[in-house]
Amino acid sequence: MKYSFRNDYSELCHPEILSALMKASNEQNIGYGLDIHTENAKQLIKEKLQSDNCDIHFVTGGTQANATVISHILRPYEAVLAPSTGHINVHETGAIEATGHKVYTCVGHEGKLYPSDILQALKIHQDEHMVKIGLVYISQSTEIGTVYSTEELKALYTCCKENNLYLYIDGARLSSGLAASDVQFNMLKDLCDVMYIGGTKIGMLSGEGIVIFNDQLKPYFRYHIKNKTAMLAKGYVLGIQFERAFQDDLYFKMGQHENELAYFLSSQLKQLGVPLLSESPTNQIFPIFSRKTVEKLSKLYDFEFWEEVEDKIAIRFVTSWATTKDACIELIEDIKHLLNEN
Repeated sequence: MKYSFRNDYSELCHPEILSALMKASNEQNIGYGLDIHTENAKQLIKEKLQSDNCDIHFVTGGTQANATVISHILRPYEAVLAPSTGHINVHETGAIEATGHKVYTCVGHEGKLYPSDILQALKIHQDEHMVKIGLVYISQSTEIGTVYSTEELKALYTCCKENNLYLYIDGARLSSGLAASDVQFNMLKDLCDVMYIGGTKIGMLSGEGIVIFNDQLKPYFRYHIKNKTAMLAKGYVLGIQFERAFQDDLYFKMGQHENELAYFLSSQLKQLGVPLLSESPTNQIFPIFSRKTVEKLSKLYDFEFWEEVEDKIAIRFVTSWATTKDACIELIEDIKHLLNEN
């Protein structure tokens, strides 16, 4: 196998983050996220957000963040609205439903929800014989690599507020999403009630930073984290990583790097006449090949089989903070060779 384009968390972590962990390896720190590194990380994030009025909590993974946040916000009879492609609907093994909350989905468009989707869902859920929709879930970037613009997020959040709904942004690939959109990091405080800053998929060992903007959702959240088994005793392991990631704009540089290489791949594939499942400006690319080409390519590279498209197959290439231009060039050359064979 020459190289893995399967995901953006195949490598351990960015050398600068690993160095920070090694430097602190013999320190003694207070546990449960009450250490100085975690406090420094929170302050750095608040400075980037240009907001002191937010609560920040670190957990280890995305599904853990989603289940913890959503079950904290919703009442027992409430549900979360998500796009049908949303991570909480497709790739979390019923984790949200296991907390007692239904995931109600809309098809949306290009992996995104729009105000019209919200209004249609509310029109259907009108009385106490159906779950009450209490929260709207989206991700930036989406599961198919698309991104919301500032205007789209503003429209969604306005619709949510007008209908007494909370808006939650899953930021598993937030660094890549920000690098590909006109949304600035410091805008997010005005565009949602709560979000999380993804670390696992952008150069950290693991870790996600939950950021709560809405004052109504802040009280007792640490109790809920503990109750949902999401409170890490060695919380400083997460704090150290976020502390380093938010120094020197490292967090944002990693997203820019992987997007640049993904753009190189997508542009080269288009030149070869390879169709793409979506117009993704982020680090996930979904080319469509014949079954024969996919079979041959899978012997050289690791990647995800995404979905069948008529008699062909869409696969997924993902670039990471560690992906090199040379690896991308070699992939394209091998694809050229395979296409010429056919």
